[in-house]
Amino acid sequence: MESGAIQLASVGPFDLQATVESGQTYLWDRADGNMYETMSAHGGDHWYETVVPPVEGVSDERAVVRVRQTDDRLEWESTTDAVPLLTHLLRLDDDLDAILDATPDLPLLRRAYEAYRGMRLVRDPPFACLVSFICSAQMRVSRIHAMQTAMAASFGDSVAFDGRRYDAFPTPAQLAERTEDELRDLSLGYRAPYVRRTAEMVAEGEADPTDVRGMAYEDAREYLTRFVGVGEKVADCVLLFSLDFLEAVPLDTWIRTAIADYYPECDAGGYAETSRAIRDRFGGEYAGYAQTYVFYYLRAGGE
Repeated sequence: MESGAIQLASVGPFDLQATVESGQTYLWDRADGNMYETMSAHGGDHWYETVVPPVEGVSDERAVVRVRQTDDRLEWESTTDAVPLLTHLLRLDDDLDAILDATPDLPLLRRAYEAYRGMRLVRDPPFACLVSFICSAQMRVSRIHAMQTAMAASFGDSVAFDGRRYDAFPTPAQLAERTEDELRDLSLGYRAPYVRRTAEMVAEGEADPTDVRGMAYEDAREYLTRFVGVGEKVADCVLLFSLDFLEAVPLDTWIRTAIADYYPECDAGGYAETSRAIRDRFGGEYAGYAQTYVFYYLRAGGE
């Protein structure tokens, strides 16, 4: 076992709980079993755990990572040196102050930034992120998380670490070989055939979410909709929370509420047109950061 700490003075503002419990990712677990039960800023020094597949340019091996935040550092335990992985997954190399300063000085954004200062976007593994958001339609965050956990426990590999077994999210091939009935048994419901077919597409080389790297943003969104069960909103989530398209603004219920209540001039009818309008209102390049703060702030009952 390897362990260490990252000094937050070298990172800038950071809030681990808000980052991993804000509805961006469903691939982390809280060791005390209370994931998503609290939504307060800087909510404690809980341990969070995940199994990370190999990451190109970061790590050649699958790794178990555990991390918690104390007053001035991130403590970690892992099967490998976790610093590069945590930097990648939690975007610790983002200049958060500069990013937030680059977005417009809007009252709603200002209140959201003040409430959850330090929340970062995540950079989840692309295939697992894609499946997570296929499962997200009309579901509470706790239910989405439970589906991903169940798929990992039922169909993924187990990884030994520090006397425990951790479940890795299934590979595309592992999910593709499951039946729809097996997926429905994990409460995926009508999403089961979508997940199976998407896994099959990736496993067989028909399409891959990472193919969008280097594309223009709206072309990338259009590409992702070729996966079964992926509409424009799910595609935007995958682009934002996995593939570095920080301008993406998923038009979920909370953002549509924000548009209706605060920015009605951005309601342009269709998804693409409204997306462009609210993206411009939130400053363009880092609009996805603004979106995520507003989403979490409103969902957590900020106003």
